[in-house]
Amino acid sequence: MKIFISGGCKNGKSYYALKIAAHIGRPLYYIATMVPSDAEDRERIARHRAEREGLGFTTVELPRGVCDLPPRCDLNGAFLLDSLTALLANEMFIGGRCDERAGERVIRDVTELINKTANIVIVSDNIYSDAFRYDAMTENYRRWLGRADRAAAALCDAVIEISYGRTIVHKDAKGFFDGCEKIS
Repeated sequence: MKIFISGGCKNGKSYYALKIAAHIGRPLYYIATMVPSDAEDRERIARHRAEREGLGFTTVELPRGVCDLPPRCDLNGAFLLDSLTALLANEMFIGGRCDERAGERVIRDVTELINKTANIVIVSDNIYSDAFRYDAMTENYRRWLGRADRAAAALCDAVIEISYGRTIVHKDAKGFFDGCEKIS
């Protein structure tokens, strides 16, 4: 099962994704992509670690190059990539510079990761609806994240949105989310 989850920041996506990944396979791998830059990031990482405590996840730190899983990972297990948003930022903004080719690389790597794993849940943030205008570099990041989200969602069996505490199913090829609110 391959599942894409999107929604607003700090909306419960990661916690929901943990529960889904734990349900779809074993062994469990949490692909951590966040590189903390401040106290808020460190608090979020600590909260995510506490949430997966005791669930049986092995943490794999891959802030870049997510298709380079360690050989110890069983590709038939369940993987949780958290998050595509952080992964793109890590790849795009290195050493104070903007790598314009990072989006292509992230899409290639995430596509490879989805194709080589039996079960995966991918978390991404919806950062598209605020209607503000940003500088060219930020808009470029948002465009590439949109492309990466669409590429990942197209390869997944299910596409879920977490919005205001509601689980909205946009795609469910295998009926895994029967009983959740569906949008057609």
